[in-house]
Amino acid sequence: MSTRNRHYGLAPWSAPIFAGALALLVIGSHAALAEDSVVHSKHDLSAQGPGPIRGVHENEICIFCHAPHNAAPQTPLWNRENPITHYRIYESSTIDARIDQPSGASKMCLSCHDGSMALGNVLSRPSTHPFVMTARTIPPGTADLTNDLSDDHPIGFRYDRALSNIDRQLRAPEVVTEELPLGRHGEMHCTTCHDPHNNQLGDFLRVTDRMGMVCLSCHDRDGWKHAAHAVSNKRTSGRVVDPSERLKYATVSGNGCLSCHKIHSAPKRERLLRFRREEEGCLNCHSGAVAAFNIASEINKRSGHDDRRLTGVHDPAENPFTMRRHVECVDCHNPHAAEPNHIGVVRGTLGPTVKGPNLHVSGVTISGREIDQAKFGYEICLKCHADSVTREQDDTPRQVSQSNTRLQFQTSNPSFHPVAGPRRNRDVVSLIPPLRVGSMITCTDCHNSDNARFMGGSGPNGPHGSIFEPLLVRNYETDDLTSESAEAFALCYGCHSRESILGDDSFSLHRRHIVGSGAPCSACHTAHGVSRSQGNSTNHSSLINFDLSIVFPADSPNGRRIEYMDTGRLAGNCTLTCHGLTHVSFPYNNRTTGASRVQSKREGKRGRR
Repeated sequence: MSTRNRHYGLAPWSAPIFAGALALLVIGSHAALAEDSVVHSKHDLSAQGPGPIRGVHENEICIFCHAPHNAAPQTPLWNRENPITHYRIYESSTIDARIDQPSGASKMCLSCHDGSMALGNVLSRPSTHPFVMTARTIPPGTADLTNDLSDDHPIGFRYDRALSNIDRQLRAPEVVTEELPLGRHGEMHCTTCHDPHNNQLGDFLRVTDRMGMVCLSCHDRDGWKHAAHAVSNKRTSGRVVDPSERLKYATVSGNGCLSCHKIHSAPKRERLLRFRREEEGCLNCHSGAVAAFNIASEINKRSGHDDRRLTGVHDPAENPFTMRRHVECVDCHNPHAAEPNHIGVVRGTLGPTVKGPNLHVSGVTISGREIDQAKFGYEICLKCHADSVTREQDDTPRQVSQSNTRLQFQTSNPSFHPVAGPRRNRDVVSLIPPLRVGSMITCTDCHNSDNARFMGGSGPNGPHGSIFEPLLVRNYETDDLTSESAEAFALCYGCHSRESILGDDSFSLHRRHIVGSGAPCSACHTAHGVSRSQGNSTNHSSLINFDLSIVFPADSPNGRRIEYMDTGRLAGNCTLTCHGLTHVSFPYNNRTTGASRVQSKREGKRGRR
């Protein structure tokens, strides 16, 4: 067949097929043809047809759609009236094509498949004597698309180079397989994907839908080739949300796109999702039924990113700075690109760059710029925990109050935890190897599952849920008068040596405050950082930002105030009232004792080798 015929929408009714079928009618034969024939397919509506819907007496096959005489002036010898229905068409916040009402070959298909026109009405017969059928119209079900096409793959748009230039995840039309013919003007029709005369692949598809091949003929999703959903051989029989609807193929990779999407009559119209609640599209497998880890149980924990609290809020086109507060799996994971996470027990940090499960996810940079693909893990977190107008506020009252994590992590701040860049603070002498001054950490070093594999547990990595608030990988007590223990401040002791802290290596009164007075780490230190627009290196070095529910102003020659002053390496003074004790420029100096302790420990270790 010529390329010209394909692109003019003539491929579905080529001359050889039509002539062959017509010859059969002439000789009255109804013997089965090859599997690629309309004969004995669901489109065989003759009395000998295989389906429940068929003519009661009519033995001809092609006559239900085509006629050599008295046909409509429409290729190819069309024997039906086209519907005049106005259809509700597909809409999406992320679609770049202009979608018009169905036309051409699509209208031919809809003359039966919108369920409005009698199947036995054909132009070659008087309207008073239609074919008598076992069903007047297509009964409700998967074949009845109705006049609502908003839950079906869009048709009626031009698929041209202009569209593929706008949407970089669409293949250029000239490289799309010739097995998927477009219409006369390059428009998408039902017949682009379906050949009504050939049911060899099922559903009259021109290209198999196994492993998403028919979808991937046009859609070139970033990262799909190596994505977990593209390569997983996990069996899908254990899904829990919709066990009544069996998927077409046995494995995740076999179903490909079909695992999450329905091409026709999708419950969630936008993006043709299988489930009305978007989180169920993930949790039907990621509940321990199909996937290796039970994420559903993780988000049920005391603190977690529970995406079931707000549904229908997320939109892929949302603005991270103005969106409503919510969390969905796809805020952090791209289901078309997420790769397996093989990270087991590691020492130190996981590294700042994006890992497999978070590949090809949008983010916000440390400078506040929205980007399509995050390079660093913290950029994904900053979508919600930075400039968003609905970001969560800090429950702890601080001298310097700031809920914008992006501002707290700026590397030009007086102090910060090294998430967006390294920190060169020589006062930090308590780090546990391989951490050292200049090392970087990630958000998930602190915010993660309490049973995460990277810290020796058996659960999934990632901030899905934890028994420790706020979604912490280890316990972190912030109440005043807490009894010091390895468990009470386990989060801090995961990176900072408990021996060093209680040995007063960096601050000569650490032990007295933590053990003797029951002051938690959070009484003096903030977790993320102090913004340069609110603090300075003299008063807010070493993450000093007092908890105002524990620390109060003290009377001083300069008035009532709370103040810490950094006076040099391992030295400073405080003016404040804490636990009923008032300090006014109370000094400490560890430049000698702290350094000598560290040096003596190192020499002692060398001596024991």
